[in-house]
Amino acid sequence: MSMELISMDQWDIFFPDQNELKRAKRQHLEGIIETLPWVATIDKFQHWVYENPRHSVAERRQQWVRIYEPFSDRVTDWSGLEKYEEYIWQKQLHLYEVPFYYIEYGIAQLGAVAVWKNFKEDPKKGLEGYLNALKLGYTQPIRQIYEAAHVPFDFSAAYITQLMDFVRSELEKVK
Repeated sequence: MSMELISMDQWDIFFPDQNELKRAKRQHLEGIIETLPWVATIDKFQHWVYENPRHSVAERRQQWVRIYEPFSDRVTDWSGLEKYEEYIWQKQLHLYEVPFYYIEYGIAQLGAVAVWKNFKEDPKKGLEGYLNALKLGYTQPIRQIYEAAHVPFDFSAAYITQLMDFVRSELEKVK
């Protein structure tokens, strides 16, 4: 994820058409912004499911909607389609195949954005941090890998807002 972002200024090699280049960058950055709330929604729902093992199907549907709505957009009108909204969580195969793994995508994406931000602010230092993290591979806990990358292991609302503000500012440069 970090490499995708770090290499973004070189994407013209793959997208010589300026309109296609802008489209690719826009889609990628919008995807980051859209993915993080979904990751949080899935993680919160999954915790509820496991904390309430005796819940009924009706309770599960109600709980999904209660959890989903604060994270979802304010544009989609589910009127007449409520039964589909109640089951939209089923599209996330991680819930069935690898429980509690999906949150790692959010952690990785936030780390990648922070690495990219560092790179944009100081390419030499940003790349050095990225390479330091890669050298550790899976030999250290994730907190130390983030530290090696010069990235805070911070998932506070304030820090995530800072990272998303950075992504939005980069997205505005593309438009």
